Amino acid sequence: MGSRRKARESAMQLLYQYEFARQPIDELFETYWQHLRPNADESVRRYATRLVTGALEHLEEIDRIISEHAIHWRLPRMASVDRNILRIAVYEMLYEPETPKVVVIDEAIEIARRYSTYEATQFINGLLDAIRRDLEGGSPPGRRWTGTHGS
Repeated sequence: MGSRRKARESAMQLLYQYEFARQPIDELFETYWQHLRPNADESVRRYATRLVTGALEHLEEIDRIISEHAIHWRLPRMASVDRNILRIAVYEMLYEPETPKVVVIDEAIEIARRYSTYEATQFINGLLDAIRRDLEGGSPPGRRWTGTHGS
Protein backbone atom coordinates (compact mmCIF):
# COMPACT_ATOMS: atom_id res chain seq x y z
CA MET A 1 0.00 0.00 0.00
CA GLY A 2 1.35 3.39 -0.99
CA SER A 3 2.12 6.17 1.47
CA ARG A 4 -0.67 8.38 0.11
CA ARG A 5 -3.28 5.68 0.74
CA LYS A 6 -1.88 5.12 4.24
CA ALA A 7 -2.17 8.87 4.82
CA ARG A 8 -5.75 8.92 3.53
CA GLU A 9 -6.68 6.00 5.78
CA SER A 10 -5.08 7.72 8.75
CA ALA A 11 -6.88 10.96 7.89
CA MET A 12 -10.23 9.14 7.76
CA GLN A 13 -9.51 7.49 11.12
CA LEU A 14 -8.47 10.80 12.66
CA LEU A 15 -11.62 12.58 11.44
CA TYR A 16 -13.70 9.68 12.72
CA GLN A 17 -12.09 9.98 16.16
CA TYR A 18 -12.42 13.77 16.10
CA GLU A 19 -16.16 13.50 15.45
CA PHE A 20 -16.69 11.41 18.55
CA ALA A 21 -13.95 12.56 20.93
CA ARG A 22 -14.18 16.29 20.21
CA GLN A 23 -10.81 16.75 21.84
CA PRO A 24 -8.43 19.40 20.51
CA ILE A 25 -7.03 18.24 17.20
CA ASP A 26 -3.41 18.66 18.34
CA GLU A 27 -4.03 16.26 21.23
CA LEU A 28 -5.73 13.83 18.89
CA PHE A 29 -2.78 13.92 16.48
CA GLU A 30 -0.35 13.31 19.32
CA THR A 31 -2.32 10.35 20.69
CA TYR A 32 -2.91 8.85 17.26
CA TRP A 33 0.69 9.02 16.07
CA GLN A 34 2.20 7.92 19.40
CA HIS A 35 -0.15 5.06 20.22
CA LEU A 36 -1.97 3.92 17.09
CA ARG A 37 0.55 4.56 14.31
CA PRO A 38 3.93 4.98 16.03
CA ASN A 39 5.85 3.55 13.07
CA ALA A 40 4.20 5.65 10.37
CA ASP A 41 6.58 7.29 7.92
CA GLU A 42 7.00 11.03 8.21
CA SER A 43 5.50 11.50 4.73
CA VAL A 44 2.35 9.64 5.85
CA ARG A 45 2.10 11.78 8.98
CA ARG A 46 2.58 15.02 7.04
CA TYR A 47 0.03 14.24 4.34
CA ALA A 48 -2.56 12.85 6.77
CA THR A 49 -2.16 15.93 8.96
CA ARG A 50 -2.56 18.19 5.92
CA LEU A 51 -5.72 16.33 4.85
CA VAL A 52 -7.29 16.49 8.31
CA THR A 53 -6.46 20.12 9.03
CA GLY A 54 -7.57 21.13 5.53
CA ALA A 55 -10.83 19.19 5.74
CA LEU A 56 -11.61 20.69 9.14
CA GLU A 57 -10.74 24.19 7.93
CA HIS A 58 -13.13 23.82 4.98
CA LEU A 59 -15.66 21.51 6.64
CA GLU A 60 -18.69 23.74 6.08
CA GLU A 61 -18.01 24.03 2.35
CA ILE A 62 -17.17 20.31 2.02
CA ASP A 63 -20.31 19.24 3.85
CA ARG A 64 -22.42 21.60 1.74
CA ILE A 65 -21.03 20.08 -1.47
CA ILE A 66 -21.63 16.53 -0.24
CA SER A 67 -25.16 17.43 0.87
CA GLU A 68 -25.98 19.07 -2.47
CA HIS A 69 -25.08 15.85 -4.26
CA ALA A 70 -26.53 13.25 -1.89
CA ILE A 71 -30.25 13.05 -2.47
CA HIS A 72 -32.18 11.18 0.23
CA TRP A 73 -29.09 11.16 2.47
CA ARG A 74 -28.41 13.80 5.04
CA LEU A 75 -24.85 13.84 6.36
CA PRO A 76 -25.83 12.80 9.91
CA ARG A 77 -27.58 9.71 8.50
CA MET A 78 -24.46 8.50 6.70
CA ALA A 79 -22.16 6.08 8.46
CA SER A 80 -19.33 8.05 10.06
CA VAL A 81 -16.68 6.11 8.16
CA ASP A 82 -18.39 6.86 4.84
CA ARG A 83 -18.95 10.51 5.71
CA ASN A 84 -15.29 10.98 6.57
CA ILE A 85 -14.05 9.14 3.48
CA LEU A 86 -16.18 11.57 1.47
CA ARG A 87 -14.85 14.58 3.37
CA ILE A 88 -11.23 13.63 2.73
CA ALA A 89 -11.91 12.98 -0.96
CA VAL A 90 -13.83 16.22 -1.50
CA TYR A 91 -11.10 18.17 0.28
CA GLU A 92 -8.51 16.58 -2.01
CA MET A 93 -10.53 17.29 -5.14
CA LEU A 94 -10.91 20.94 -4.14
CA TYR A 95 -7.55 21.76 -2.56
CA GLU A 96 -4.95 19.21 -3.70
CA PRO A 97 -4.94 19.82 -7.47
CA GLU A 98 -1.75 17.82 -8.08
CA THR A 99 -3.74 14.62 -7.49
CA PRO A 100 -6.09 13.80 -10.38
CA LYS A 101 -9.71 13.67 -9.28
CA VAL A 102 -10.16 10.16 -10.69
CA VAL A 103 -7.27 8.97 -8.52
CA VAL A 104 -8.89 10.58 -5.47
CA ILE A 105 -12.13 8.72 -6.27
CA ASP A 106 -10.35 5.40 -6.78
CA GLU A 107 -8.52 5.80 -3.48
CA ALA A 108 -11.75 6.63 -1.65
CA ILE A 109 -13.38 3.50 -3.10
CA GLU A 110 -10.45 1.33 -2.00
CA ILE A 111 -10.60 2.73 1.53
CA ALA A 112 -14.36 2.16 1.60
CA ARG A 113 -13.81 -1.45 0.50
CA ARG A 114 -11.54 -1.94 3.47
CA TYR A 115 -13.55 -0.09 6.12
CA SER A 116 -17.17 -0.08 4.98
CA THR A 117 -19.74 -2.07 3.00
CA TYR A 118 -20.09 -2.98 -0.65
CA GLU A 119 -23.11 -0.69 -0.93
CA ALA A 120 -21.05 2.16 0.54
CA THR A 121 -18.41 1.76 -2.18
CA GLN A 122 -21.11 2.20 -4.83
CA PHE A 123 -22.58 5.20 -3.01
CA ILE A 124 -19.17 6.84 -2.55
CA ASN A 125 -18.22 6.19 -6.17
CA GLY A 126 -21.43 7.69 -7.56
CA LEU A 127 -21.43 10.67 -5.25
CA LEU A 128 -17.77 11.56 -5.82
CA ASP A 129 -18.13 11.11 -9.57
CA ALA A 130 -21.08 13.54 -9.60
CA ILE A 131 -19.01 16.03 -7.60
CA ARG A 132 -16.05 15.54 -9.95
CA ARG A 133 -18.24 16.25 -12.99
CA ASP A 134 -19.54 19.44 -11.38
CA LEU A 135 -16.03 20.59 -10.50
CA GLU A 136 -14.84 19.89 -14.04
CA GLY A 137 -17.86 21.63 -15.55
CA GLY A 138 -19.26 18.46 -17.10
CA SER A 139 -22.73 18.59 -15.59
CA PRO A 140 -25.11 21.23 -14.30
CA PRO A 141 -24.11 22.57 -10.85
CA GLY A 142 -25.78 20.79 -8.00
CA ARG A 143 -26.42 17.56 -9.93
CA ARG A 144 -27.51 15.08 -7.34
CA TRP A 145 -26.51 11.48 -6.98
CA THR A 146 -29.68 9.45 -6.67
CA GLY A 147 -28.08 6.13 -5.83
CA THR A 148 -28.92 4.19 -2.73
CA HIS A 149 -26.73 3.72 0.30
CA GLY A 150 -26.94 0.61 2.41
CA SER A 151 -25.15 1.78 5.55
